[in-house]
Amino acid sequence: MTARKRTARLTRDTKETRIAGRLVIEGSGESKIATPIGFFTHMLETLAKHGAFDLDLAAEGDLHIDQHHTVEDTGLVIGALFSEALGDKRGIVRAGHFAFPMDETLVEAAIDLSGRPAAVIKLPTKRRAVGELDADLVPEFFHAFAEKARAAVHVQLRYGGNDHHRIEAAFKAFARALRMACALDPQRAGKVASTKGSL
Repeated sequence: MTARKRTARLTRDTKETRIAGRLVIEGSGESKIATPIGFFTHMLETLAKHGAFDLDLAAEGDLHIDQHHTVEDTGLVIGALFSEALGDKRGIVRAGHFAFPMDETLVEAAIDLSGRPAAVIKLPTKRRAVGELDADLVPEFFHAFAEKARAAVHVQLRYGGNDHHRIEAAFKAFARALRMACALDPQRAGKVASTKGSL
């Protein structure tokens, strides 16, 4: 008997952005991503591929102002998708950690699906933008995800010089850590990984 796939679908529609997303946690890394920011689209595709999640997402935003609302609200939507798909989080591993090397760069990510939102992002960049993406907004994405997923998210650059590599390694490390945290633990048999009995 095949286990039920954990899925979610939602739309966030405000005066600043319109974002629609669909998530399958037990996916194969397939994605259909459309955002108005090319490098950001690439990072979301990377998130799906390295997390082995299926993710469809279409985002529109007020880029005539700047990219902030679009990037932040996308993080909110993806975090909310994971929160909805995980439900009461019974049986999940709960925490994940991964250090991803990308050429000369190493970035480490750790995630706890604890029910308590927090984010510590230490990912400095030297340039204002990578491709079309405002590099200052990458931490905003992770903060927004943590808020809606109700997770502790830590991302830290260990070393590396190339900004493209720094950001891409961060998304890959984050994806791998999130994949671990979402995985079902056969030893838990549907129990919650907390002494409190709930997450």
